[in-house]
Amino acid sequence: MKMSAKVNALLLAVSLGVGASASASAAPVTYTFDVVHSRVAFYVNHLGFSNSLGQFKVGDGAFEFDADDWSKSTVGVAIPVSSLELGDAKWNTHISSPDFLDAAQYPQIRFKSSRLEKTDATHGKLYGELTIHGVTRPAVLDLRVNRIGEHPMRRAQAAGFTATTTVRRSEFGVAAYVPAVADEVEVRIEIEAFVAPKG
Repeated sequence: MKMSAKVNALLLAVSLGVGASASASAAPVTYTFDVVHSRVAFYVNHLGFSNSLGQFKVGDGAFEFDADDWSKSTVGVAIPVSSLELGDAKWNTHISSPDFLDAAQYPQIRFKSSRLEKTDATHGKLYGELTIHGVTRPAVLDLRVNRIGEHPMRRAQAAGFTATTTVRRSEFGVAAYVPAVADEVEVRIEIEAFVAPKG
């Protein structure tokens, strides 16, 4: 009887501990993009001589990240094509023209996640749909968590991420000058974000 009582007490303690752990588990936290410190950079090989660099700004928006269960995280972001910067005004105009991105007809590049898979303590695979030039295709981004914690300057909870992927622009109907200007576009996304204010 004494042994049975001890076992029952142990099982009760374990069950209470599990319940407490589950109730203490954090829900996804909503972050808003710091548009000053967030960028989408891309590299395209030009005639075999160089890998030309361009960038877009990240538009206003928010995402959810659950540090305890990455699978509960979600992200949806819109990138304004008008924010394109290649370091030359004529080049900006050409790439924004119907020859390439056709910014007038397709003013946004969009990504919407379907799931986030954690692969180790700081890395994961972000799956979703990428829309460029009005064409939507599946995309997978390699994600790295850079830091989560209090921002030393703003004294607010912050999170930083780096994501990379490679896109074939011809698959989105942007095939001008392939292969002289490479079809493959290397993309690197830098995100800094803060916990969204309540209310």
